[in-house]
Amino acid sequence: MAYETVIYKKNDGIAVIKLNRPKVLNAINVQLTRDFHQALAEAALDAEVKGVIIKGEGRAFCAGDDLSESPLGMQVEDILRYVEVLQDTTRIMLNMEKPVIAAVHGYALGAGCEWAMSADIRIAAEDTKFGFPETNVGAGITNCGTKLLPLLIGVGRAKWMAFTNERIDAKTAEQWGLVNFVVPLEKLEETAINMLKKIIANSSLSIKLTKRQMNYGVYQDYEQQFEMEAHDVVLCITGIEAAMRAKAALDKTKKK
Repeated sequence: MAYETVIYKKNDGIAVIKLNRPKVLNAINVQLTRDFHQALAEAALDAEVKGVIIKGEGRAFCAGDDLSESPLGMQVEDILRYVEVLQDTTRIMLNMEKPVIAAVHGYALGAGCEWAMSADIRIAAEDTKFGFPETNVGAGITNCGTKLLPLLIGVGRAKWMAFTNERIDAKTAEQWGLVNFVVPLEKLEETAINMLKKIIANSSLSIKLTKRQMNYGVYQDYEQQFEMEAHDVVLCITGIEAAMRAKAALDKTKKK
């Protein structure tokens, strides 16, 4: 499927979704939101796709909302419909059974940073700046960013970033837990692809269930988590794939 503001490519089980409004640093407007949402849905439903990488075309990952197309003049109902589609992009990434890696460079601001946080793993280029300008422009954080940001970096740091609009660099983002790894810009896509290849070489069922467990585990109490883990372990180890993988691992150990 062709998209107006997103480049979608699929190869060897990996879908790469690239935000494609480079002249405005991939700033988010209604069309980009819709295209990104549809591309994510396409990847989620495609049985050939085992994992997803999201990145930005040009000089930035995403500089946040396109203020030249601000929804300020829209009716309340239209704003709510737009926000719902915007938030659905995060819902898809969080609930997708496949691993999602954000390969971030340049700027990841506002909703752009929120999209990156919605991925399972974040890899940032050394030049990346992260921030939340919403309070400066009289807007609000969306995409469950008010939950994801404190979970990743702690409540105090999250409030500081949101209240002050200060930007942090990639090194600080890595130290705080906002990103997993920092790499040179020229190694960004290669690192993301190699990491995803390593992930999808593992059991797709185990990846699916582990992702679900970790996402739910953040919000559930311990007993709910114990119950879910027990259920999912049974699903995993009673399958044919588990027996095959266990035998392969044992054979490999014997050869050492």
